[in-house]
Parts: sequence; C-alpha cells; structure tokens
Amino acid sequence: MAMNYKLVQKAMPGKPDAPKKWYAVPNSSTPMTGKAMTRAATANTTTAPIEMEASLELLAAFVPQQLKQGHTVKIPGLGTFRLTFKSDGVEDINDFKASSMIKDARIAFTPDKELRNSVLAGLTFEDGGVLEGDISYASLADYRLAKGIGTGGSTSGGSSDSDSPSEI
Repeated sequence: MAMNYKLVQKAMPGKPDAPKKWYAVPNSSTPMTGKAMTRAATANTTTAPIEMEASLELLAAFVPQQLKQGHTVKIPGLGTFRLTFKSDGVEDINDFKASSMIKDARIAFTPDKELRNSVLAGLTFEDGGVLEGDISYASLADYRLAKGIGTGGSTSGGSSDSDSPSEI
C-alpha cells in the first residue's frame, strides 16, 4: 500500500540562517469519525459497533488512570503506553527538587512488533504534492511546471532524466 507524502521546505532546527531544505512529510487524510471507524472495524463480525464504541470509551478512561498511577499499559495487538520525562541532574541527592527538576512529561507509545510489521511491510511512498508557503501543488511535476524547472535535484533549472523518489 502506498503512503502519500508532501514535500515541504523547512529551515533546519537550531540553524535558522542555514539554507532551507525540502523534506517529505506524511500527507495524512482526515481521520474517520468514531462511529465510522467502529462500523468499519466490526463489519462482517458478530460484534456490534456500539459494543466496540463502549469498549474503546472504557479503554480511553482506563489508560490515563493507570499511567497516572505509574503503570505501563500494554494493549494486546496494539502496543504499550508509558509515561516518560526529562530531569535535571544534581551532584548532591539532597539538592534534588522534583517540582522544578522533572520536566517535559510525555506519554510514549511503542507499537507491538506485529502491528509495526503489518503496517510497514511492503509500504511504498507516493507523491502527494508540494507545499511552498501557502501554495499547495498537486504533485512534484506540477510544482516543477509552475516554477519552470526541469526534473533534476536543483531548482536552478538543471534537468535530469530521472524522476525517481530516491532523488526527492
């Protein structure tokens, strides 16, 4: 299955004066609504969509509760949620103050190996366009046409016979 991407020009983090580079970013579509997702997921099963909705609501309430208690939460077939954070260090243990030295608390998710493999196996990438400033071009070819540039790796008008993704 092909994953759609869009090319976006960005400055390097920490180096705002460096020349901008083109990066591929996922061109994600709008997610399904909860009802549409549960209907699609339960199609051709004996599980009613409302049962799945209720189960997901229970899970959504359970996970934060468990994380706040310091537990790691493993959801079979999906993966594991856990809390993580950064901390400043001290030389003397008596100088450690959790309220000011523990920072950037986040929820980390690690997908199960089976989930990761089923998503990534055979994944290909498909041109989903170019975003330059506020202008969105439907494809890299449309961008090149609008800018009057060839198919080479440079925007200076150079040209190349190859239009392969490896040159993007």
